[in-house]
Amino acid sequence: MTLTADAKTSDRQAPPLDDIDGPDAPALRPTRLTVGHVVLGAGFLLAAAIVSILVGPAGLPAGAVLTEVLGRLPLVHLHSGLSATGVVVVWQWRMPRMVLGGLVGAMLAIAGASYQGAFSNPLADPYLLGVASGAGLGATLVVVGAPVIGQIPSDLLPLAAFAGAVLAVTATFALGRSRASERSSASLLLAGVAVAAFFTAVQTFLLQRSSPGQLSTVYSWILGGLSTAGWGQVDLVLPYVGTAILVLLACRRLLDVMSVGDEEATSVGVRAERVRLVVIVAATLGTAAAVSVSGLIGFVGIIVPHTIRLLAGPSYRRILPLSVLFGAGFLILADLLARTVLSPAEIPLGVVTAFLGAPFFLVVLRQARRLG
Repeated sequence: MTLTADAKTSDRQAPPLDDIDGPDAPALRPTRLTVGHVVLGAGFLLAAAIVSILVGPAGLPAGAVLTEVLGRLPLVHLHSGLSATGVVVVWQWRMPRMVLGGLVGAMLAIAGASYQGAFSNPLADPYLLGVASGAGLGATLVVVGAPVIGQIPSDLLPLAAFAGAVLAVTATFALGRSRASERSSASLLLAGVAVAAFFTAVQTFLLQRSSPGQLSTVYSWILGGLSTAGWGQVDLVLPYVGTAILVLLACRRLLDVMSVGDEEATSVGVRAERVRLVVIVAATLGTAAAVSVSGLIGFVGIIVPHTIRLLAGPSYRRILPLSVLFGAGFLILADLLARTVLSPAEIPLGVVTAFLGAPFFLVVLRQARRLG
């Protein structure tokens, strides 16, 4: 008896998830993270962190700063000789700025990589669903409302930016819901464009009615930066960013399976729509928290994941963990450039990342043209 193609397909059982590396599913074969990749990423992050702490416009001796940092380690007793002012610069200015930059960079990089996997779009970035416009509107409302409500607590602006970002993404999900799973991703993208346009229009209207001082404050926030970084902001975003990164790392293997298509992923037991929803929610909330304290810093979610793809391959088992390490190191170094190149003035951090991101896009496009 001759079997039809459909019958043959149905008779052949889908391989379990643990066997997707086998010869029966070469298209699904992921590449595991190696010790060498982890060492390289961790070394890059450590080097960036050390340079960021040692170098700055205050002109502190690098040796004394390094001794001061090492002297705080357990069982290490060293005296740096730094003045009281120097100690404050190291522990209340450079250190929290470095840590916050690492958190923001790691979150934006892994969020970009996760969006690219969830939407199968190499140009997807963390601001895709209206996070940037929502956060910008939230910050604008606080700044413009200052003369009305009086003195604004320092923590209110990041909280308002976070609330605005969450509101924008909630509106995107409400507008982009679709019962047809194959249309859900496209619906979300279109809804994100519409929500971003609306929130930006409201923000522009408010700015037209604001004073020059208010306009300057909002403009500085939109350009992004870590000049006001402190331990309070680190404590504010760490729970959100840490949780989001852990969730996304837990989904890295599933994103590998989804990279061959939803139907193929379903055949090996992966519920693609559910995974996509979890990834989008985690990446968006983490990005909203990061943006709330740093402003709008672009291109990190595109530069870092694409660089890792060129160096380590297309597997999300490698891309996501390495995005955390290299994203953190990348933004720490970018912030170092922002605060030292025109010292004592600072370049907005978003300008630095955009300056690096624009030529990177040309490289990516040229590479894609060669592969095409």
